[in-house]
Amino acid sequence: MSTADVGTAVGRGAWFRVAVLTFATFAVGTLEFVLAGVLPEFSRSLGVSVGVAGQTVTVFAVTCAVLAPLLAATTATWHRRAALLLAIGLYLAGVLLTALAPSFAVVLLGMAVAAAGAGLFIPTASVTASALVPPSSRGRAIAAVTIGLTSATALGAPIGTVVGTLFGWRATLWFVAALTVLALGCIAAWIPVLEGMSPTTVRQRLAPLTDRRILTVLGTTLAAFTAVYIVYTYISVVFEPATGGSGTRLAVLMFGWGTVGTLGNFAAGVRADRIGARRVVSTAVTVLAVSFLVLPWTTGTYTSALVMIVVYGLAAWAVTAPQQHRLITLAPSSAALVVSLNAAFLYLAIALSGVIGAVGIGLVGATHLSYLAAGIAILALSLSEWAHRQENRAPATSLSAQDSTDAASPRRSSS
Repeated sequence: MSTADVGTAVGRGAWFRVAVLTFATFAVGTLEFVLAGVLPEFSRSLGVSVGVAGQTVTVFAVTCAVLAPLLAATTATWHRRAALLLAIGLYLAGVLLTALAPSFAVVLLGMAVAAAGAGLFIPTASVTASALVPPSSRGRAIAAVTIGLTSATALGAPIGTVVGTLFGWRATLWFVAALTVLALGCIAAWIPVLEGMSPTTVRQRLAPLTDRRILTVLGTTLAAFTAVYIVYTYISVVFEPATGGSGTRLAVLMFGWGTVGTLGNFAAGVRADRIGARRVVSTAVTVLAVSFLVLPWTTGTYTSALVMIVVYGLAAWAVTAPQQHRLITLAPSSAALVVSLNAAFLYLAIALSGVIGAVGIGLVGATHLSYLAAGIAILALSLSEWAHRQENRAPATSLSAQDSTDAASPRRSSS
């Protein structure tokens, strides 16, 4: 076999492993919103209101936001497969606890345990995928993993809703558990043992938090996804003029949002490799802000609402992979930590969006809620450009070049 053939075989093997991580991310990303489709039956069976039952999403998001960076720092020196197996094991334990929960309090505990696993798994999967491929393909690898999240929104949650409608809400959790067990086996079988960071002190691991460039990029994530989820969290009332209150029409809009988001996410990863992550983020957030300003004029008919969902979904999901790409480039030797922080800020945005959106509806009404989201998207664009200016002024990283090289091209363990 020639050297070129060997390289091609290795490349195919790497992308197969990235696909394994994508499927596992799909399994891990399904739980957060899967109960949304069965909230009435779920709330009745546990004796709580629909509003209270909906707080499962808040608990999941806040737990991820708080624990993701802490768990990433704790496991930074672990082999990445070990960290992935711990994460998906925690997630599975949480799913099973939720499925068997006798009360709403135990459901919340189960969601918190699952969220801890998800908070560790998703950023670790992104970092692992970026380490499996050459640096020139890093954006595409991260985007491929993120497709798992968009697919969980577009496919996992609707399928889980159908299962729950037919067999009860607990069956939805067993569906998620089955996906997770399969993902666990795939990771154990096919993800190689890649070394983590070299042993360092906790202070050294948290050093990226003192870097203003990284904090500004994280601020961009927070603002951008707060804007995205203000509208998505209240999509049923924002698009009610177009759907006429029809659940079927709303489901089509939600499915369309997730489906085009999958395409937008992967396209953004490819473009980030070619033209740079910052340009992709700035373009996506600009389109997002404009779409939110136009949105109130598109909910009069269902056709125009479908067009708006396509534009909104493409722009929203085009931010995810390039933001992770920017952070890994800024601090390659702390990739696991900075990507976990990005996930934490994303989940914090989900939690904030519900509160800010509720206040916004009270102040300006659901029809004009997107104006508030547009303003926050413009803030995200400003932060993104500010981060870029800081990158041009500051040195590449305060961490050693050798550490950066090691992180960008991790070695297989001899064990």
